[in-house]
Amino acid sequence: MNADDVKTWLREHGAATIDHPGGTLYAHLGRVHDRLGTLGHGDDVRLAGLTHAAYGTDGFDLTLLNPADRTPLRQLVGHRAEALVYLYGACDRSRTWESLPATRQVWNRWTGGPEQLPADLVAGFADLSIVNELDVVEQDPTIGRRHGAYFRELFASWQSLASEPVLAEARRVLGA
Repeated sequence: MNADDVKTWLREHGAATIDHPGGTLYAHLGRVHDRLGTLGHGDDVRLAGLTHAAYGTDGFDLTLLNPADRTPLRQLVGHRAEALVYLYGACDRSRTWESLPATRQVWNRWTGGPEQLPADLVAGFADLSIVNELDVVEQDPTIGRRHGAYFRELFASWQSLASEPVLAEARRVLGA
């Protein structure tokens, strides 16, 4: 569970050749990993940040790995980090994000059903979701202009979920 090994794996799986706001998917994943660390997260959440798009996401359909075969990623980043990556990739944002503070459920876009977010993953999931969006907004200001108000309102509603450092960073990037 070493970030350098994970970065090698990402390059081997093509992340450095996939376009993403701010350059490549590889660069985006690295920025998310680094920012999560700066904001106080340990290895599990940081490694989840580094691999959060491995199974694709609701906002980014390309996959580096089939979500039906979770073992390779679990062996690479550990059980807890992989569980975060899976939930993040599975998350149907339109059905999950607004109700998340009340339900703590992730609607799985692959199964169509809800999954309870384990209590020990709530803050990591919320912080990863926020930090991902902050990076995209910073890399493509048109996204911030189109969706900034939505993100400000949504992330403010996540006060019971997200860590204070990440919420403060969201206020800084998105405005109060």
